[in-house]
Amino acid sequence: MKSVKNGKSISKAEITNISEHGFWLYYQDKEYFLSFTEYPWFKESRLADIFEVKTDNKGNLHWPKLDVDLNIEILQNPGMYPLLYK
Repeated sequence: MKSVKNGKSISKAEITNISEHGFWLYYQDKEYFLSFTEYPWFKESRLADIFEVKTDNKGNLHWPKLDVDLNIEILQNPGMYPLLYK
């Protein structure tokens, strides 16, 4: 069996916990909290749809059944990427 070459990310996103306030996403050795206030698209979603998160090697996160796409940069620097118009 051969290992994957160095440099290629094989990290997948994982939802580690969900509460009434939001959920925790573990990705690339870091955990992020996505509150339902800041990310309202998830608030009324089924749990199974939130758990079904897909990733690519560019840091994009995609929830297919919810039609939601986020880049990891948004979670790392939320102040630079306002998600709601005020």
